[in-house]
Amino acid sequence: MTTTPSPAPPVLPALPAQADRLIHLGVHTTAGLTADALRRAAADGPADGLLVVSPTCAPVSALAPLLSLGGRSGFVVQDMTDVDDFMPLPDLDVPTTPVYVIEPPDRGDDLANWSPDEALVELTARGRSPLTLAEGVHWALQVPGVLERNRCFMTIGSRRVGARGRLDARTPALWISGGTGRDGRERRGAPKVGWCWAGNRHTWLGFASTTARHAVASGGQEA
Repeated sequence: MTTTPSPAPPVLPALPAQADRLIHLGVHTTAGLTADALRRAAADGPADGLLVVSPTCAPVSALAPLLSLGGRSGFVVQDMTDVDDFMPLPDLDVPTTPVYVIEPPDRGDDLANWSPDEALVELTARGRSPLTLAEGVHWALQVPGVLERNRCFMTIGSRRVGARGRLDARTPALWISGGTGRDGRERRGAPKVGWCWAGNRHTWLGFASTTARHAVASGGQEA
């Protein structure tokens, strides 16, 4: 397995433009935030980062249909009805504020064909933190082109904890539907939120990561 650095990720819009994009999609309303509050949060973060609304305010199940690629809307796979139970790993330093900013993410193309279990160890060794599912969805909302045929990514910073405190063996990912099986032919080419087993490898899935997350002040939650 190689450790060649990944190509640079697609360039993110400026934070104010990211806030406007989320406002246009209605994410602020879903999260119970005012448009002005989201814009203030964007003004408080690192200029080149990715703006993220916490999944405790705007769950992935509500954001996935807002994804779009080639005119096709995003969706969550049918056997992941519990998608909102996939929360950040306990040891990740994820801000508890309604809005936060992460440093520019990397798609982790060089880790394609690694298993999630292997990739988590490698990312940690590199001083990087795996993206959560919510962070990955926000990235694709801002830069739809981050999802490419044979170059998509996993978000192993999110896992579901079972009743006995054990991690669910499923690890979430974002990729492009081939329109097969239960996806349906009409969804061919659509952005897809799905999962893979923690011990399996896929040649077309990298492992998205960041170097840091920053809490930002928003306030202005709606009553």
